[in-house]
Amino acid sequence: MIKSEKERLATEMSYDKYNFRYDTKDYKVIFNRGLNEDVVKEISRIKQEPEWMTEFRLKGLKAFQEKPMPQWGANLNEINFDNIIYYMKPSDSKKTWEEVPMFIKETFDRLGIPEAERKFLAGVSSQFDSEVIYHSVKKELEEKGVIFLSMDEGLKQYSELVKKYFGTVIPFDDNKFAALNTSVWSGGSFVYIPKNIKVDMPLQAYFRINAADIGQFERTLIVLDEGSQCTYVEGCSAPRYSSESLHSAVVEIIALPGSKVQYVTLQNWASNIYNLVTKRSHAYKDASVYWIDCNLGSKVTMKYPSIYLLEEGARGEVLSVAFAGKGQHQDAGAKIIHVAPNTTSTITSKSISKSNGRATYRGLLKVYPDAKNIKSSVKCDALLIDKESRTDTYPTIEIDEPTATVTHEATVGKIGEDQIFYLTSRGLSEEEATTLIVLGFVQPFTRLLPMEYAVEFNRLIELEMEGSVG
Repeated sequence: MIKSEKERLATEMSYDKYNFRYDTKDYKVIFNRGLNEDVVKEISRIKQEPEWMTEFRLKGLKAFQEKPMPQWGANLNEINFDNIIYYMKPSDSKKTWEEVPMFIKETFDRLGIPEAERKFLAGVSSQFDSEVIYHSVKKELEEKGVIFLSMDEGLKQYSELVKKYFGTVIPFDDNKFAALNTSVWSGGSFVYIPKNIKVDMPLQAYFRINAADIGQFERTLIVLDEGSQCTYVEGCSAPRYSSESLHSAVVEIIALPGSKVQYVTLQNWASNIYNLVTKRSHAYKDASVYWIDCNLGSKVTMKYPSIYLLEEGARGEVLSVAFAGKGQHQDAGAKIIHVAPNTTSTITSKSISKSNGRATYRGLLKVYPDAKNIKSSVKCDALLIDKESRTDTYPTIEIDEPTATVTHEATVGKIGEDQIFYLTSRGLSEEEATTLIVLGFVQPFTRLLPMEYAVEFNRLIELEMEGSVG
């Protein structure tokens, strides 16, 4: 199908909401490229961190330098660590929106962050390159003892609490990119929900890469005390550059007995971003952890949210959605580890590939010996839009307990001609029909999102699908 000039221009402009940038001339701090011990110490000095954190960073740097580049997943060999800027400070953190510098304020105004906060959020944190520059949380939550701060501010105000949990779920030497994050982390969120407190509205963090050749390394730590509950939503975006940038985050979640947490990611990185993230949670007695993970954009994504079910009655669920377009490799999935008996889990993976994109499901389900009466299901569904695209499934299931009940199901399909015919006979164009089928395919993900995020997710899918026919 040949597009008109008007349609072609509309497609090219469709990323405009995200594809804008501001000059870095007004930034307060910009490091030189490259990473060494002096860079790590200077980041810690600027942030006025306690000695234990500086030492922790240096241990991470040593592990990063010693570990080889992973060769088992997507191709990462083009990453040039010497060309990356590891720290930029656009502005000091501000307590009110009016105090935020105009160029940063314009960025988040265009992305709709303040508007979203006013409408329905319990709290919002906005990170611009290396630093959180704006943070707000509703007063009634603060009065209940809820802590929602940037990771840097959390370390300053609650050093002992952070020290108790920081790096306990993901060790400093867990993998090469977790070690890198440990050495140069900046920004991210620290969340603590007190015992029996339920936060009904979502907490939101938004991560924006503005500059070229930067590495963004936010660190998030979420602790839910006994019987507490919250939903945390993060969004990500960046403008397009000709050179690559690196996003390498670490997220640790501790769900203490009887707590419930839902962590939602809606990423829309530009096609020059390497998105290499380590996310893991520990669930204790009768706790529930839900990861809802959407992967759109980026050049390469490698991300496998993990849940360790450590005590009886714990439940874990991961719903992962990936959309791989032209030149993209989305290598995503989930890991759930049953350590304790009477625990349950579900992994659902959905992927769409178009225009020679490659989507990979990579997962692990493990049941330890004596973890009796386990129930778990794994389901992987892949949709191919055209003949040039590719999908792969690499499920690993390790069962060391004979009483476990585990199911695995995988499907790969393409959009049927009869489906297209039916919808086009009802007045839709072929492209509209294809998009509608894809939206139906990812509906199990969409229905779990708050309404405003569901609308945004559907729009992002529609943007990705533009030009998919013809």
